[in-house]
Amino acid sequence: MEPNAVPGLRVWDVAGLLLAVSDALAARFAAVAVRGELSGFSRAGSGHCYFTLKDGSGANAGLRCAMFRRAALMLPFNPQDGQQVELRGRLAVYEARGELQMIVESMQRVGVGSLYEEFLRLKARLEAQGVFDMAYKRPLPAFPRRLAVVTSPSGAAIHDVLTTLARRAPQVGVVLVPTLVQGVQAPEAIVQALAQANGLADVELILLCRGGGSLEDLWAFNDERVVRAVRASHLPVVCGVGHETDVTLADLAADLRAPTPTAAAELAAPEREALLQALQARAQTLSRRVRQRLDGASQGLDTLALRLQRPAQRLGTEQARLAALAQRHGATLSRSLEAQRVALAHRSQRLVQAARSAQARQADRLRAEAARLAALDPRRVLSRGYAWVEAEDGRAIVSAHSLQAGQTLRAVWSDGTARATVDEVNLGAPAADHP
Repeated sequence: MEPNAVPGLRVWDVAGLLLAVSDALAARFAAVAVRGELSGFSRAGSGHCYFTLKDGSGANAGLRCAMFRRAALMLPFNPQDGQQVELRGRLAVYEARGELQMIVESMQRVGVGSLYEEFLRLKARLEAQGVFDMAYKRPLPAFPRRLAVVTSPSGAAIHDVLTTLARRAPQVGVVLVPTLVQGVQAPEAIVQALAQANGLADVELILLCRGGGSLEDLWAFNDERVVRAVRASHLPVVCGVGHETDVTLADLAADLRAPTPTAAAELAAPEREALLQALQARAQTLSRRVRQRLDGASQGLDTLALRLQRPAQRLGTEQARLAALAQRHGATLSRSLEAQRVALAHRSQRLVQAARSAQARQADRLRAEAARLAALDPRRVLSRGYAWVEAEDGRAIVSAHSLQAGQTLRAVWSDGTARATVDEVNLGAPAADHP
């Protein structure tokens, strides 16, 4: 008997014990139905599905499950984490790890799990407040020089991001801002890490990353504090949390959602080789256009050179042209002077004629005025027998009323004068002439 052996107690090897337990489970639990909440659901390339069924009441209990391809093809819906389902199958032992598991033959959806319901309620409330509006989304910098990665320093996400950036964009500087990404303290840690990343100098972009996991594992990125911190960041945020099918509220609040951390790194910075190729293509295009311009200018210069004659020949041509112009100018000047002389003679003739006409008109007018003046001459009146009578002071006597007896008068005729004395003044109409 072996030392410390218990009498009558069988000693098993590991494989035998696991096989016996599996047989016992198969005999007792050959057909079971269980209800719970899906967590960590994944579908392998072979078509098999693996997941954990958590207790729907919130108790800390979980059952590993495997659903093989044949049964998975019969699923009436697309299973997702957080869904309440009812499974039918049998219990077995996974001998490679000695784990209890359920081989699922069928799955029916019962309802949405409490955690997923909370996710939907919070999503609806934040969406109503405009936290996810596309109007708030900012464009990413086209060529970032430095970016901050907010993630766990020990997770696979940072390794994927650094590897991708080193391969695609080695020119981009990376600053790791470590934080918890899972657990009760993770939301506050992520908020502080985002604030720290926003305070870093020369950082132009933030990558918020985490690897895949169940809905519970990723719940920190559904925390309202984290969502609002992502939205309030003054730097653009690219969120790459979980796998392609995982969607968190932080993804919806970020400026850009990436399906994985690797994709986040690819979206954050353009590939260096692609940039170099684009730059090379532009350089070639620029060089080709410069050559085209130079070729065109060279052809134009050759054309001008062919048109350019020898200096002496060109000088002779210009001298002949100048002489022709001078001759034409002289002939034009002579013709102009002759025309001016003819015009001047014509104007002079017209001026003389005009002067003569004006002189004749003035002579006629002068003769007419002289005739009128002669007609008004008093001496012509005196020559018809009339006399001019005036006082000694030369005042004309035009009325008998101005005469006085004894007054001396002077009478003027056309051929002489006489002095007379007034003997008598008779007023009234003059006596009629007697024959």
